[in-house]
Amino acid sequence: MAALFRHRDAALALIVAALILAIGLRAPVFVTPESLIGVLTDTSFLFMLTLAQMAVILTRGIDLSVAANLALTGMIAALVSRAMPGLPVAGIIALAVALGAALGALNGAFIAFVGIPPIVVTLGTLSIYRGAIFLIAGGAWLTSKDMNPAFLAFPKSTLLGAPILIVIAALVSLFFWALLNHSRIGRGLYAVGGNPVAARYCGIDLRVQQFLVYTLAGAVSGLCGYLWVSRYGIAYTDIAQGYELTIIAACVIGGVSIAGGVGSVQGALLGALFLGVVVNALPVINVSPFWQMLISGAVILGAVVINARSERRSGKLILRGSRRPAGNGARA
Repeated sequence: MAALFRHRDAALALIVAALILAIGLRAPVFVTPESLIGVLTDTSFLFMLTLAQMAVILTRGIDLSVAANLALTGMIAALVSRAMPGLPVAGIIALAVALGAALGALNGAFIAFVGIPPIVVTLGTLSIYRGAIFLIAGGAWLTSKDMNPAFLAFPKSTLLGAPILIVIAALVSLFFWALLNHSRIGRGLYAVGGNPVAARYCGIDLRVQQFLVYTLAGAVSGLCGYLWVSRYGIAYTDIAQGYELTIIAACVIGGVSIAGGVGSVQGALLGALFLGVVVNALPVINVSPFWQMLISGAVILGAVVINARSERRSGKLILRGSRRPAGNGARA
C-alpha cells in the first residue's frame, strides 16, 4: 500500500474515489449514474483545457488567455450562427478551432520570436480578447434566441449512448496522450522544460516548441468556445471569467510542475476530475459559495506545497547520487 501511495497518480485516483464515496454517503443522489455522467459532462471543458495548459507548462510557460480565447471564439461562433443560420455545425466548429489557433499563435509568436515572457504576453492578450468581445458584440449579450437549433443541439447530442461532450473530451485526451508519449514533438516538450540548454544542444528548437504549444492551446480553446456557448445558450463578455485559474489549478493538483518538464496526461485528467467533483458536489451538500471558494483555494495551495516538496526531494537525490567519494576526483 505504501508503494501504491508513492505513485502520485494512483494516490490521486484513490483520493477522488474516496471523495466521491464520502459525498455519496452524505448525498446519495450524487453517486447515481445520471449524476456522475453529469459531472463528467460538466468537467469536459476542464479536461480539454487542462491538457492544453499542461502542454504549455511543460515548456516552462503559462497561458492566462485561454478562457478569454474561449469567450471570444464562442461569441464569434454565435454571431456567425445568427448571421448565417444555414451554415453547418461542422463549419462553425472548424471556424472556431481555426480562430482559436490563430489567437494562440499570436501568443506563441510574441513569446517565441519576440522573446516576451509568457505571463506578460498572455496577460495582455487576455485583456485584448475580452475587450474585443465587447467591441464586436457592441456590449450586447447573445442568447439561445439568436442561435439556430442545430448550433444549440450538437453539444447536447449523444454518440453510442454517451454524451458528445464526453466523447470529444476523450478524443482530445487520446490526442494529447499520443502526442506527449509517442511522438518526437512530445519528447521535445519534456526535454525543453526539463533542461532547455541540453535540449538546444540536442537540436531541439525552443522557439518552434513554444509556438506549437500556444497554437495548440488556442485551438483547444476555440473548440471549447463553440461547445461552451452552444451548450449554455449564451455569449457575453465575461463568459468563463477566471476559468484560466481553475485550469492551472487542475494542472498543479494533477502533478504538473510549474517549473516545466514534469507532468502526465492521466495526472492532469485526475486533477481536473478532482476539481470537477468538488465544484459539482459542494452545492449538493449545501456548502455556501464562500466556503466553496475557501475549500478550492486550500486544495490548490496544498497541491502546490506537495509539488514543491516533491521537487525539492528529487533535487536532493540527484545531487546526492552525483557526489563522488573523496580522493577520486581528477587532480588539477
